[in-house]
Amino acid sequence: MNDLPHTALRGTLHVLWLSSLAVPLISVLREPSALRWLGVLGLLVLAVAYGVTLRGGPLWVLGAATLATIPLVAPVGPQELSTWAWIGGAAAGFAPLLLTGPWRWLAAIGAVVVSGLVGFFVGRDHTAYQMIAAAVGLTIVAMAGLPMWFAGLLGQARAGREAQAELAVSEERLRFARDVHDLLGHRLTVIALKSELAGRLAATDPERSAAEAFEAQRLASSALEDVRDAVHGYRAVNLPEQLEAVRSVLQEAGIRCTVSEVPVEGERATQLALALREACTNVLRHSHATWCMIDVAVAGEEVRMTVTNDGTEKPSGEGNGVRGLRERLAAVGGQVSVEKSGDVFTLQVVVPA
Repeated sequence: MNDLPHTALRGTLHVLWLSSLAVPLISVLREPSALRWLGVLGLLVLAVAYGVTLRGGPLWVLGAATLATIPLVAPVGPQELSTWAWIGGAAAGFAPLLLTGPWRWLAAIGAVVVSGLVGFFVGRDHTAYQMIAAAVGLTIVAMAGLPMWFAGLLGQARAGREAQAELAVSEERLRFARDVHDLLGHRLTVIALKSELAGRLAATDPERSAAEAFEAQRLASSALEDVRDAVHGYRAVNLPEQLEAVRSVLQEAGIRCTVSEVPVEGERATQLALALREACTNVLRHSHATWCMIDVAVAGEEVRMTVTNDGTEKPSGEGNGVRGLRERLAAVGGQVSVEKSGDVFTLQVVVPA
């Protein structure tokens, strides 16, 4: 999966966190007594704990750091800045984002209540503390909760696209298996019976035994020809139909697709269609593409198909699909090349014309 949404989401969370600590930091620095350094220490501990938690650390670290700031930060700063109310608001806002189940809302409400208690014990207006904490918490939930929700929907959509691609491959394999079973099932049964009959008649009726053996051989040859025809029909595909099918599948997945082609027939069309299937699978399963361009053109003694899209994640090593495609095309004098420039990924297939 692409990391861009997660990177943007982490950036949003960092900005909201720093914004919620801006007022406490200003308030601590305005403290005239030496207590300001305890306040700075408390905010530093809180910032480190947040960084640890956001990178997969235990949530109790952030909770413990938040509670530790009460004696360090709450008594510091001018009265009008309500120092710890902003920290309580950050706790109320991030609790629904980091926790799951009913605990997220209980923790958020608890942070608002604790803010009021802190305001009361430090001799400030506890109602103002609670209102500030509630407002800051709601702002964080509104600004970060929606992107997180959209990120979840994006993950589900990509999982659906991968499942769709895998289902299409499975259905094609099952179809081919059914065709082969229908072709061979009856023939192999008859061949087995005739071979058994020929063995039984070998001693008593050699002439009929030879006839049965010859018939079994004829049936085996016929079955082999039928299988070859089935495989040829399975592999010999119509390139324009495949291009239109790929365009429709990509558009249904939300990917804008344009196709330009020249007439290609025979074995070249079959090889390009097989490569097109692999390219379409890569776009569906390994990318967050928004557009895809497919171009088929004749250049001299070659036919080239170029599939370009944005957002495909180039694997660290050559995948089995591309490797198998390269080996298959090498047998007929074809070539496969892949290239990534920025966010644009290009797969080019060349077969002799």
